[in-house]
Amino acid sequence: MNSLASQAMQACRWSALLALLIGYALLSHQSTIASVPTLLGALLAVAPMLALLFLIAWRSARRHYLLALWLAACALLYSLRGVLMTHYNWVFLLEHSGTYAVLCASFGLTLRRGQTPMISRFAVIVHGELTPGQTRYTRSLTWVWAFYFGSISSLSLLLFGFASVKVWSTFAYLLGMPLLLLMFAAEYAVRLWRLSPAECTGPLQSIRAYRQAGQKTASPPHSP
Repeated sequence: MNSLASQAMQACRWSALLALLIGYALLSHQSTIASVPTLLGALLAVAPMLALLFLIAWRSARRHYLLALWLAACALLYSLRGVLMTHYNWVFLLEHSGTYAVLCASFGLTLRRGQTPMISRFAVIVHGELTPGQTRYTRSLTWVWAFYFGSISSLSLLLFGFASVKVWSTFAYLLGMPLLLLMFAAEYAVRLWRLSPAECTGPLQSIRAYRQAGQKTASPPHSP
């Protein structure tokens, strides 16, 4: 009974998160293509950045200091609201292209000599010690994801610079999630083809591994 309740709770959380992401994408798209800049558009542009910084500050060992800086940043953005309202499309671009660029760098840097590839780290959380086949596959897959993130970041910049804002926004906000899901589906199909059943990881196990890796990274250092 407790297991069913836990699964139902988890399903509700994921559904709420999915609804939030879809709602944000739709509102951001409408704000980006609006003929007249809106306060909602400016708020949507800075909301992800402020939410991420707040989460980092809240989890930090120096919480009070970082929260004070966060409030100061909010006050600065409010004082610049006039400029922000007329140029928030640039903030949308910075967040979209910048996020994918950071992901590309994060995955790519783990491919250096002496480093453990990013996907290999996730696989170790699920499987423990990896087989030679898993090691080769996860390294190749890290290359694929780094290339994907870099391509999305570059294409975002090109469309913003040379296409209409509507075309860029459609790519960034309406096609972003379907492309990501398509990438996951294609990778999972290749995984089933390349690896044995014992070496394969299901989608839910992969998500848990990503979450565990994120929790380890975000955990504040303990005092000795």
